[in-house]
Amino acid sequence: MSHELSIADLNKDFSIKGETRHVLDHIDLDIRAGEFLVIVGHSGCGKSTLLKIIAGLEHPTTGTVALDGKPVTGPGPDRTMIFQEHRLFPWMSIRDNVEFGLRGRSDFERSQISSRLLKTVDLEEFADAYPAQLSGGMSQRAAIARALATNPEILLLDEPFGALDAFTKMELQEELLRIHAEQGGTMAMVTHDIEEAVYLADRIVVMSSRPGKIEEIVEVQLGRPRDRGSADFAWYKKRVYDHFIKSKQKGPEYVI
Repeated sequence: MSHELSIADLNKDFSIKGETRHVLDHIDLDIRAGEFLVIVGHSGCGKSTLLKIIAGLEHPTTGTVALDGKPVTGPGPDRTMIFQEHRLFPWMSIRDNVEFGLRGRSDFERSQISSRLLKTVDLEEFADAYPAQLSGGMSQRAAIARALATNPEILLLDEPFGALDAFTKMELQEELLRIHAEQGGTMAMVTHDIEEAVYLADRIVVMSSRPGKIEEIVEVQLGRPRDRGSADFAWYKKRVYDHFIKSKQKGPEYVI
């Protein structure tokens, strides 16, 4: 079952070297049940901070986040986040990494779930391998399997393919779409890759430069699979790209 998340009048400030930086400005957003939402914007616009607030890893300065009407006040099993770095435990096998969030379940249950998910991400043969023995793309597949193991209501992805080469990135985009189609659920992803956003998203949230505001929400009315070389695909890319041209960076960048 998919769940809806609502963000209302959200603001976020950071103190950097004694100065207050206004990072997110009056964000209002509903993430629909079962959709694939992608958030795009310049580096430093606060899009990753917004995702961390949804995950409960950061708190807003003002405003609210609610999942099915219940306030989000911290991390929970209903939301799982995947980062640009896979963050697998290097001393654990891939199977043990996938099963990490299943402590408290029976051995049989853990084994069933991890076997199913390793098959889903095509890593069955590498269940007993360690992260250092895998490529970057394979490690991200393992991270996706680990995130799905707890059956989260919303999967949050913070530029998960940003460090990968172009071909591996496209393979994992297909993998992610297949998982979304097969398992349903809600996905919210941050990227600065406009083509990736148009290829994956049901809706694209376009953010301004700092302080991050929502400039436009683009409904991507393209069927699947999508043709990256089509005129319609190019039209959506240009529509998002035009916002990047108009929205100029102000001041130094910070990792926010």
